[in-house]
Amino acid sequence: MISVTKLLFAREYYGDSLRYTKNAHAMRNGAGEGMGPVVVWNSTKTCNLKCRHCYMSSDNKKYQNELTTDEAKAFIDDLADFHVPVLLFSGGEPLIRPDFFQLAEYAQQKGVRPTLSTNGTLITPETAARIKEIGVGYVGISLDGLQDVNDEFRGVEGAFTRAMEGIQNCVAVGQRVGLRFTINHHNIQELDKIFDFIERENINRVCFYHLVYSGRGNAMMDQDVTAEESRRAMDIIIRRTRDFEARGLEKEILTVDNHCDGVYMYLKALSEGNDSQAEQIKKYISMNGGNRSGIAFGEVDPFGYVHPDQFTQHHTFGNVRDRKFSEIWQDTSNELMAGLKNRKPLLKGRCARCSFLDNCNGNFRTRAEAMTGDFWESDPSCYLTDEEIGLTGGKAE
Repeated sequence: MISVTKLLFAREYYGDSLRYTKNAHAMRNGAGEGMGPVVVWNSTKTCNLKCRHCYMSSDNKKYQNELTTDEAKAFIDDLADFHVPVLLFSGGEPLIRPDFFQLAEYAQQKGVRPTLSTNGTLITPETAARIKEIGVGYVGISLDGLQDVNDEFRGVEGAFTRAMEGIQNCVAVGQRVGLRFTINHHNIQELDKIFDFIERENINRVCFYHLVYSGRGNAMMDQDVTAEESRRAMDIIIRRTRDFEARGLEKEILTVDNHCDGVYMYLKALSEGNDSQAEQIKKYISMNGGNRSGIAFGEVDPFGYVHPDQFTQHHTFGNVRDRKFSEIWQDTSNELMAGLKNRKPLLKGRCARCSFLDNCNGNFRTRAEAMTGDFWESDPSCYLTDEEIGLTGGKAE
C-alpha cells in the first residue's frame, strides 16, 4: 500500500505508522518492532453482489464450515497476544455474518483495531451508528465507478445507489469512511470523477487498487490496464492529490498492490526538478521496503486457512483451527513462507535486476505466477521501463 499523501506531503495518518517507520523494511514477522502483521480475515465467502474481479469468487449462498463465533474469538485472542495492530474484516460481505458486531467489538476490546471492508449496500443508518459505537477504526466501501459503470462491474443493479446510501450513513454519524476502487480497462476513465465524488460527499479516503489476477479476477487479465494507462492513472492521482492539498482539503489518497507506484512518484519528482520532494519520497519508500505479503501482511480465509494475502489463497501455510496464527506466521519450515520473508535471492527476470528492488521487493507475486506459472518471475504489472529501472542490456533474461 502506497500513501500518495504521505509521500508527497508527509501528512500523517494511522496506517502510516505501520508502513513508514524505522526498520519496517527489515521486519520478517510483522509490521514493525514488537508487532505482528496486519491481518485480513475474510470472515465469510457469502456475498450479495457478483463482482467480476472478486478474488474470493463469492456468491449469494451459504458456505459450510466457516469459523464459528467461538473459534473466531480464539483466533482474535491469539492476534492480540501476537500484538497484531489491525484486523480487517472482509468477505464476501462481512456484514452478512450475524456475529460481525460481536466479533469486531471483541477485537477492539482486546486491543486489535477492527476495520471493515464492505460493499456498503447493507449499511443502514442504524448499522452505521453501531459500527461507530463499537469503535471500528475505518470503513472501506468498494465502488468501481459511478452508477452504471459500478453496477455493471458489480453484477447487481442498484448496487451503486445502496453503496452511496451506506457512505452517506457513515458520514452522517462521523464514522471514518473511504472508497476502494479497482483500476481496470473499463473504468480508468472514471478516475477524475471519483475525485470529484469524494470531495462532494465529504469522504475521507480513497484507495486505488491495481487489478490482481486471482479468483474471478483471473478472467480479467486481458482487461487490465496497459503500462501507458497505469502511468496516466498515476498522473491523475498525483495531480488531484496535489490539488486537494493546495485547497486545504485533507483527504488520504493511496494506491494498493503495485509498489512501482512509489518509484514512479520518485522518478516523476526528479523529472520535474523537485529534488527535495524526490528525496522525501525515496526516504519513505525505502523505509517501507515494498511488498510485504507474508511479512507485515497476512490473510485468514473463512475456513481458517492462513495465506500470504487475500489474493494468494491457492497457497496455504496452515489452519488456525490446528495451530495458532502466530505460530504459523513465524514458521519458516514452509518453503514459500521462508521465501516470502527473504525473497530477493529468489526473484527472476526484470525484478531480480531492478535498481529499485529494495523499494519494491519484487512487487506482487500472485500476478507473476498467474501470468507465467512461476511464483518468483517478474510482475507483469510493473509499468516502468527498462531504462527507468537501470537495465542497460535490454530486457532481463
